[in-house]
Amino acid sequence: MHYQLIHQGDTRTWAVVLDTGEEANACLLAFAKEQHLSAAHFTAIGAFERAVLGYFDWNSKDYKRNAVDEQVEVVSLIGDVALEGGEPKLHMHAVLGQSDGRALGGHLLEGRVRPTLEVIVTQSPAHLRRRHDPASGLALIHLDKELP
Repeated sequence: MHYQLIHQGDTRTWAVVLDTGEEANACLLAFAKEQHLSAAHFTAIGAFERAVLGYFDWNSKDYKRNAVDEQVEVVSLIGDVALEGGEPKLHMHAVLGQSDGRALGGHLLEGRVRPTLEVIVTQSPAHLRRRHDPASGLALIHLDKELP
């Protein structure tokens, strides 16, 4: 993984590039920890040699794992960083394009890069925090202020 700070002001923005063989979740989480990110969002494009997409099953309160065991284009990857228990946590969704033009989508659980993943990470000025939601069993972003 290589990165460069490309903007610094009220917020910071980085270009982060992952190389063949790197795992997207692990690299982006390591980056978030290294930069002490408490709130950020990111977008990415590139390709994976294989991936695992998740679909959240409301009844089981767990992710169904859907393996993608082929080379795919990362048509779109979007996500955020928020704190959970004082540590950065990632939440990512991806749309993956197959060779015949079909698309697969879901929560990105795993993504092995080949040949590259180009990510733009922008730090948010406000701190985002996750709290356990008893109804879903997930840690969801909680905002301190609510609109009337």
